[in-house]
Amino acid sequence: MTQRFAFPSRAPLRTLLLLMSMASLLTAFAVTQGVAARGSRDEIRFNLVPSQQVINCLAQFPGDARRAPTAEVKVTRGKLNDQLDLQMHNIKPGLAFDLFTVQRSPLKADGTPDAAFPGFGFAWYQSDLEANANGAGEVSIRTILLDQIFGFDPDVKLGPTNTFHVGFWFNDPNAAKDCGFDPGKPTPFNGEHKAGPLAMISLPDARTALGPLCTNPNTSTSPVSCNP
Repeated sequence: MTQRFAFPSRAPLRTLLLLMSMASLLTAFAVTQGVAARGSRDEIRFNLVPSQQVINCLAQFPGDARRAPTAEVKVTRGKLNDQLDLQMHNIKPGLAFDLFTVQRSPLKADGTPDAAFPGFGFAWYQSDLEANANGAGEVSIRTILLDQIFGFDPDVKLGPTNTFHVGFWFNDPNAAKDCGFDPGKPTPFNGEHKAGPLAMISLPDARTALGPLCTNPNTSTSPVSCNP
């Protein structure tokens, strides 16, 4: 007697292959979304560098390289605005500062002085900052920061100007006089426009020369601009 075998229907196999294909697509989509999120730079971290001319007036422990002044910045992109969190350590207790975003840094990407530095350019007052009794301090601000921070003034024909650098200045010009700063020639970096010198500031990117608040540079322009 001839024995007959019943082969299973191909429908379940097609269904299984379809489910496997959909799973692969979902996995690929998830991976792509993860890469896109990482590429969008929705959070950045960078350090500020002390001005060497006044470091002994800034430092809690002058001459101690292991406990040099530090300032770490984290910026998180938000839906309506962004949040900047700054923490500083090993600062002379009681010193007060004024936090600004500025157009240019006087330092190169490697931290050395820029001999061609033309000035800080457009500056935007953001917050006050103070070192506590332990030489630490912190501040948080919420405003437009990443890729879009700018100001303009049609009255003086100043077009939209980005301020992609972060820095802070001595609030009291006398606090830096022992480091060679002349208190009789204050800088305008506080509410009274009679501040001391620059204390710490961010470094430009070695490739784009832009400050760290630009996360999406447009290298097709000359000079490099930032995609808002």
